[in-house]
Amino acid sequence: MKVVLGGLKDRAEELQSFLEPRVGVKPSVSGGELEMEESAIRKGVRPRQVKTYVKRFLHQKGLRKTFRVLVNGSQLTIQELEREEEEKKEEGKKEKEAPKKMEEEAVPKKDEAGVEEKKEEETMKKKEAPPAPEKKEGGEVKEKKEKGKAKAKSAPKGAKKKSEKKKS
Repeated sequence: MKVVLGGLKDRAEELQSFLEPRVGVKPSVSGGELEMEESAIRKGVRPRQVKTYVKRFLHQKGLRKTFRVLVNGSQLTIQELEREEEEKKEEGKKEKEAPKKMEEEAVPKKDEAGVEEKKEEETMKKKEAPPAPEKKEGGEVKEKKEKGKAKAKSAPKGAKKKSEKKKS
Protein backbone atom coordinates (compact mmCIF):
# COMPACT_ATOMS: atom_id res chain seq x y z
CA MET A 1 0.00 0.00 0.00
CA LYS A 2 1.33 3.42 -0.97
CA VAL A 3 0.57 6.84 0.43
CA VAL A 4 1.66 9.60 -1.95
CA LEU A 5 2.36 12.57 0.32
CA GLY A 6 2.22 15.44 -2.16
CA GLY A 7 2.44 18.65 -0.09
CA LEU A 8 3.04 16.74 3.17
CA LYS A 9 6.60 15.65 2.34
CA ASP A 10 7.98 17.71 5.21
CA ARG A 11 5.72 15.90 7.72
CA ALA A 12 6.42 12.36 6.51
CA GLU A 13 8.05 11.25 9.78
CA GLU A 14 5.15 12.56 11.85
CA LEU A 15 2.62 10.73 9.67
CA GLN A 16 4.78 7.59 9.79
CA SER A 17 4.78 7.56 13.61
CA PHE A 18 1.03 8.35 13.65
CA LEU A 19 0.11 5.46 11.34
CA GLU A 20 2.39 2.81 12.89
CA PRO A 21 0.25 1.84 15.93
CA ARG A 22 -2.98 2.03 13.92
CA VAL A 23 -1.88 -0.01 10.92
CA GLY A 24 0.40 -2.43 12.78
CA VAL A 25 3.51 -1.86 10.66
CA LYS A 26 6.00 1.00 10.41
CA PRO A 27 5.69 2.53 6.93
CA SER A 28 8.94 3.14 5.07
CA VAL A 29 9.54 6.66 3.79
CA SER A 30 11.05 7.02 0.33
CA GLY A 31 10.98 10.30 -1.56
CA GLY A 32 7.46 11.65 -1.33
CA GLU A 33 5.79 8.34 -0.47
CA LEU A 34 5.04 6.09 2.49
CA GLU A 35 5.05 2.39 1.67
CA MET A 36 3.60 -0.47 3.71
CA GLU A 37 3.67 -4.17 2.90
CA GLU A 38 0.13 -5.46 2.45
CA SER A 39 0.99 -8.77 4.18
CA ALA A 40 2.36 -6.95 7.25
CA ILE A 41 -0.65 -4.67 7.71
CA ARG A 42 -2.91 -5.64 10.59
CA LYS A 43 -5.79 -7.89 9.58
CA GLY A 44 -8.94 -6.01 8.59
CA VAL A 45 -7.24 -2.66 7.87
CA ARG A 46 -8.31 -1.50 4.42
CA PRO A 47 -7.19 1.48 2.33
CA ARG A 48 -10.38 3.38 3.23
CA GLN A 49 -9.55 3.03 6.93
CA VAL A 50 -6.00 4.24 6.32
CA LYS A 51 -7.57 7.23 4.55
CA THR A 52 -9.55 7.94 7.71
CA TYR A 53 -6.37 7.74 9.79
CA VAL A 54 -4.61 10.19 7.46
CA LYS A 55 -7.57 12.57 7.66
CA ARG A 56 -7.49 12.33 11.46
CA PHE A 57 -3.77 13.15 11.40
CA LEU A 58 -4.46 16.20 9.21
CA HIS A 59 -7.22 17.33 11.56
CA GLN A 60 -4.97 17.07 14.61
CA LYS A 61 -2.30 19.15 12.88
CA GLY A 62 -4.86 21.74 11.76
CA LEU A 63 -4.31 20.95 8.07
CA ARG A 64 -7.62 19.30 7.23
CA LYS A 65 -8.94 22.34 5.35
CA THR A 66 -5.85 22.60 3.17
CA PHE A 67 -5.43 18.95 2.14
CA ARG A 68 -7.57 16.30 0.51
CA VAL A 69 -7.09 12.50 0.65
CA LEU A 70 -8.03 10.31 -2.32
CA VAL A 71 -8.11 6.51 -2.55
CA ASN A 72 -7.40 4.69 -5.81
CA GLY A 73 -7.17 0.94 -5.25
CA SER A 74 -4.41 0.41 -2.69
CA GLN A 75 -2.84 3.85 -3.26
CA LEU A 76 -3.69 6.94 -1.24
CA THR A 77 -2.93 10.39 -2.59
CA ILE A 78 -2.75 13.49 -0.44
CA GLN A 79 -3.46 16.60 -2.50
CA GLU A 80 -3.13 20.18 -1.43
CA LEU A 81 -6.30 22.10 -2.11
CA GLU A 82 -6.02 25.10 -4.39
CA ARG A 83 -6.35 28.53 -2.85
CA GLU A 84 -9.27 29.35 -5.13
CA GLU A 85 -11.37 26.61 -3.56
CA GLU A 86 -10.58 27.88 -0.08
CA GLU A 87 -11.49 31.42 -1.04
CA LYS A 88 -14.80 30.21 -2.46
CA LYS A 89 -15.53 28.40 0.79
CA GLU A 90 -14.68 31.50 2.81
CA GLU A 91 -16.91 33.64 0.61
CA GLY A 92 -19.72 31.14 1.13
CA LYS A 93 -19.23 31.40 4.88
CA LYS A 94 -19.26 35.20 4.71
CA GLU A 95 -22.50 35.14 2.76
CA LYS A 96 -24.04 32.87 5.40
CA GLU A 97 -22.84 35.18 8.18
CA ALA A 98 -24.18 38.32 6.47
CA PRO A 99 -27.86 37.48 7.16
CA LYS A 100 -26.99 36.86 10.82
CA LYS A 101 -25.46 40.35 11.07
CA MET A 102 -28.55 41.82 9.43
CA GLU A 103 -30.74 40.13 12.05
CA GLU A 104 -28.55 41.47 14.86
CA GLU A 105 -28.83 44.99 13.48
CA ALA A 106 -32.60 44.62 13.18
CA VAL A 107 -32.89 44.08 16.95
CA PRO A 108 -34.43 47.19 18.60
CA LYS A 109 -32.47 49.48 20.90
CA LYS A 110 -31.99 48.68 24.60
CA ASP A 111 -34.94 50.75 25.85
CA GLU A 112 -37.33 49.24 23.33
CA ALA A 113 -35.89 45.76 23.82
CA GLY A 114 -36.49 45.93 27.57
CA VAL A 115 -40.16 46.75 27.06
CA GLU A 116 -40.56 43.97 24.51
CA GLU A 117 -38.82 41.45 26.77
CA LYS A 118 -41.19 42.28 29.62
CA LYS A 119 -44.18 41.78 27.32
CA GLU A 120 -42.79 38.45 26.16
CA GLU A 121 -42.19 37.31 29.75
CA GLU A 122 -45.76 38.21 30.72
CA THR A 123 -47.24 36.29 27.80
CA MET A 124 -45.04 33.29 28.59
CA LYS A 125 -46.16 33.33 32.22
CA LYS A 126 -49.80 33.46 31.13
CA LYS A 127 -49.29 30.47 28.86
CA GLU A 128 -47.42 28.42 31.46
CA ALA A 129 -49.63 29.15 34.47
CA PRO A 130 -52.46 26.61 35.00
CA PRO A 131 -55.94 28.05 35.55
CA ALA A 132 -56.72 28.92 39.16
CA PRO A 133 -59.36 26.70 40.82
CA GLU A 134 -62.75 28.28 41.40
CA LYS A 135 -64.47 27.91 44.78
CA LYS A 136 -68.18 27.18 45.11
CA GLU A 137 -70.27 28.07 48.11
CA GLY A 138 -70.13 24.59 49.62
CA GLY A 139 -66.36 24.70 49.86
CA GLU A 140 -65.94 22.44 46.82
CA VAL A 141 -63.25 23.26 44.30
CA LYS A 142 -64.07 23.31 40.61
CA GLU A 143 -61.44 23.99 37.93
CA LYS A 144 -62.08 26.50 35.19
CA LYS A 145 -62.37 25.17 31.67
CA GLU A 146 -60.19 26.85 29.11
CA LYS A 147 -61.97 28.48 26.21
CA GLY A 148 -61.94 26.63 22.94
CA LYS A 149 -60.57 23.39 24.34
CA ALA A 150 -63.81 21.75 25.47
CA LYS A 151 -65.55 20.10 22.52
CA ALA A 152 -68.71 18.09 22.42
CA LYS A 153 -68.15 14.42 21.63
CA SER A 154 -69.92 13.10 18.58
CA ALA A 155 -72.09 10.01 18.70
CA PRO A 156 -70.91 6.72 17.16
CA LYS A 157 -71.59 6.29 13.43
CA GLY A 158 -74.57 3.94 13.69
CA ALA A 159 -76.34 5.78 16.54
CA LYS A 160 -79.58 7.66 15.88
CA LYS A 161 -80.40 11.06 17.22
CA LYS A 162 -82.93 11.36 20.07
CA SER A 163 -85.43 13.02 17.78
CA GLU A 164 -85.17 10.11 15.31
CA LYS A 165 -85.63 7.49 18.05
CA LYS A 166 -88.91 9.05 19.23
CA LYS A 167 -90.44 8.98 15.74
CA SER A 168 -89.86 5.29 15.20
